Amino acid sequence: MIARLGEAERATALAGLDGWTLTEGREAITKVFTFGDFQEAFAFMTRVALLAERMNHHPEWANIYRTVTVTLATHDADGLTERDIAMAEAMDRFAR
Repeated sequence: MIARLGEAERATALAGLDGWTLTEGREAITKVFTFGDFQEAFAFMTRVALLAERMNHHPEWANIYRTVTVTLATHDADGLTERDIAMAEAMDRFAR
């Protein structure tokens, strides 16, 4: 099983991520991505879905038109892990 990040590791990782915040009430991170239109949002989600399958690590997310809200946590670890940080970094690259 993958290990949860400690408090210091979590703070360091979060400081290196653009726009991600701790999710209230649980050990997870959240970000809202806004795109030019639905097609851009869906293309982003498609790229993330393919990565998620390769990583066997799937985000919690919702899409409303051009907005995609994402929450990342590793359910097996009951909190944040390096997998979540890697996924967040990839999502940020995909959204550029």
